[in-house]
Amino acid sequence: MLLKVYNLTKSYFKGKLEIPALREVSFELSEGDFISIVGKSGSGKSTLLNLIGGLDTATSGHIYFRNKDLWDMSRTDLAQHRKYSVGMIFQSFNLIASRNAVENITLALTFGGVPRKDRKQIAIGLLSQVGLEHRIYHKPSELSGGEAQRVAIARAMANNPSLILADEPTGNLDSITSNEIIGLLQQLNKEHGITVIMVTHDQENAKRISKKVIRLHDGRIVKDME
Repeated sequence: MLLKVYNLTKSYFKGKLEIPALREVSFELSEGDFISIVGKSGSGKSTLLNLIGGLDTATSGHIYFRNKDLWDMSRTDLAQHRKYSVGMIFQSFNLIASRNAVENITLALTFGGVPRKDRKQIAIGLLSQVGLEHRIYHKPSELSGGEAQRVAIARAMANNPSLILADEPTGNLDSITSNEIIGLLQQLNKEHGITVIMVTHDQENAKRISKKVIRLHDGRIVKDME
């Protein structure tokens, strides 16, 4: 079992007003799974990914990654989890505008402790893997949306994560480019055995490509389909 989410609850507070984002969410996934999480805006999808990625902490409940409870992890352990266990992909790409494609990835490798002499070669290899060997010295403003997302995927792969968390990775892309990005995530899943959790609004696409689809509504799982 790679990941077990058990009775996960997350609330935010505005003054004394409690605003629930997730309510007693539970599910499991194994190594090599590809699952999609669907639901309307505000249903808790991004909150769930942030908790699994160690970017936020739950109000209650547990997240076990390889039998280690994130709740019990120190700040240093959580930083290690973010660096090496998970790779995150965002709708808005989150690339550094002043750096080209290679530099965006070498920065991630730097944080991952990869020796300086190896970083550029590894970064070029990752960009080649996502079909961008001809755009390695272009900055984000010089790339199309699909190309920018490919750089973001390569960056997420920089430190060999076991789990990719993709938060609406095709949300800013046209349908053709969206299918290309989905195909790339499927390729990473099937050929490299990387587990993928993808948040999406596209329920039909989710059903087509995923081993399991989890539907969230008002912070609760309302349907879990194999």
